[in-house]
Amino acid sequence: MKTNSIRFEMIGSGKEFYCYIEVDGKLTHEDYEFFIPSFESAIQHIKEPKIDLLINIENFNGWEIQAAWDDLKFSLKHGKEFNKLAVVGQNRLLEYSAKISAWLLPYDVKFFEDIDRAKKWLLNNNS
Repeated sequence: MKTNSIRFEMIGSGKEFYCYIEVDGKLTHEDYEFFIPSFESAIQHIKEPKIDLLINIENFNGWEIQAAWDDLKFSLKHGKEFNKLAVVGQNRLLEYSAKISAWLLPYDVKFFEDIDRAKKWLLNNNS
């Protein structure tokens, strides 16, 4: 599924899956109006989800103010459902943001410059 700036899909099945999110450009409130209900629909039948996320931000250019608020609300609502977060990008500022997030979030967060390494880490059950 895709909007102008965000695409996501659930990859795998049963308890062996992860959510792939790719961001292109600047995120808008409209992106979150699409993404959040789609995400919630995709996980609605999963009892006590522990979701691994792979987020590709190589072409990310930030948020509009309302979208940043949407992102915070989404994280507060669903943060306990996440298990691991692999962030892929080339931007040093975003790398440092991911490292700071790792200290603050109740799940594992790791930054990668290579998507294949991110997938390998994400799918490794030993962290």
